[in-house]
Amino acid sequence: MVVKMVDRGRIIMGRLPKGADLLASLTRLCLEENVQLGVVRAIGAVTRARVGFYDQQHRTYRYLEFNRPHEIISLEGNISRKDGQPFVHAHIALMSEEGQMVGGHLVEGTEVFACEFVITEFIYEADNTFERIFDEETGLFLWPPRVKP
Repeated sequence: MVVKMVDRGRIIMGRLPKGADLLASLTRLCLEENVQLGVVRAIGAVTRARVGFYDQQHRTYRYLEFNRPHEIISLEGNISRKDGQPFVHAHIALMSEEGQMVGGHLVEGTEVFACEFVITEFIYEADNTFERIFDEETGLFLWPPRVKP
């Protein structure tokens, strides 16, 4: 899929406050800064984490909770629109003090200890390319397909 880009837009860098909810804070920042399309990355640490795994057969999310500190090895995601509002879709990889890796779909309930983020905004010619819509085939809210199977 090719999207005709007009400009890269802003790069927004910062730190989230200790105790903040990671996903809710990134979403709020996108709302406040009116970021409609972009990518997000972050590193740092959390005091507790909550991640999701999409059960493809049952078409529902299952959640795992880790109620102890973990390092954020990687947080990667995108920002697009859902219901006309900025929507952050991110996955996170975490490491425990024993070096065990866990991760999944970032959901609310992950508490920040220290987190530095970078959001790269994209400006594009307005259309509905990145407005999330319900996809009957998967049961998820996804971007409209641009390539036929």
